[in-house]
Amino acid sequence: MKPNVTLAETTTPNGARMTLVKHDGSFCIRVNGQQLMHSKVATSEIELGRVACEHHAAADLQPKVLIGGLGLGFTLKSVLESTGPQATVHVVELFPEIVEWNRTFMANLNGDALKDERVEVLTEDVTDVIARSSQSPYDAIALDIDNNTTAMVKTENHNLYGKQGIKKIWSALRPGGRAAIWFAAPDAAIERMLKKAGFNVQAMPAKVFGSSRREAYMIYVADKPLSAATNTD
Repeated sequence: MKPNVTLAETTTPNGARMTLVKHDGSFCIRVNGQQLMHSKVATSEIELGRVACEHHAAADLQPKVLIGGLGLGFTLKSVLESTGPQATVHVVELFPEIVEWNRTFMANLNGDALKDERVEVLTEDVTDVIARSSQSPYDAIALDIDNNTTAMVKTENHNLYGKQGIKKIWSALRPGGRAAIWFAAPDAAIERMLKKAGFNVQAMPAKVFGSSRREAYMIYVADKPLSAATNTD
C-alpha cells in the first residue's frame, strides 16, 4: 500500500492544522485530519463552475466572474472552460499557502490555470471582496468556501450565509447575474434566505464522483432577476 505523504501544512484562523497530502498521485487537503477536498472527488466543483457561468458562456460576452475559494483549482478550470477569451476571473483564496500549493505541488493538476491571462488572484477574505463589489458587480459568483452554514474552515464563514451576507451577495451581482453556492449537503436555511432576499433559487443535487449513483452534495443556484436593482428588505 502506498503511503500518505504530507507535502505542506499551515494553520487556519481557527487554529486548526491544514495539510496538503499526496497519495498514489492524488491530492487531498485536510483540516485537523478531516478531508476537506480531494482531487478524485471533484465532479461537483467542476459542475459549480459550469453552472455559475452557463448564462455567460458566449465568446462575444465579457463576463466578470468571482470564485470564492481556489481549493484544488477544479472550479477555476471549469470557469475558464465555460467563458470566452474576454472574461475577467477573480479568484479569492484566504490562504496564500493554498495558492502556492497549486502553483508548486499541484502545478500539473490545475495549477496552470492560474497562469491564464484572464485570472487575477486575490489572497484575502471573499466576504470583504463581496462587500466592496456593489459599485463594480459581477455577472457570476461561484462560492465554495466551507461545507455548509456551520463553518469548518473559518468561524466567520457562516456570516456570509446569514441574512446580511446574502444581501451583500445580492448587491455584488448585476441584475440578471447568478450566484452558485456549493454545500456538502442540503441546507434548508440557505435556500430560504436566498429566496427571501429576492433570488430565484434552484437546489441542484451534485454527484461525489461522475459515476456515482447518489447525489450527496448540493449546489444552490441563485439568479438575480433582470428587473432587480437593490434589495430594500
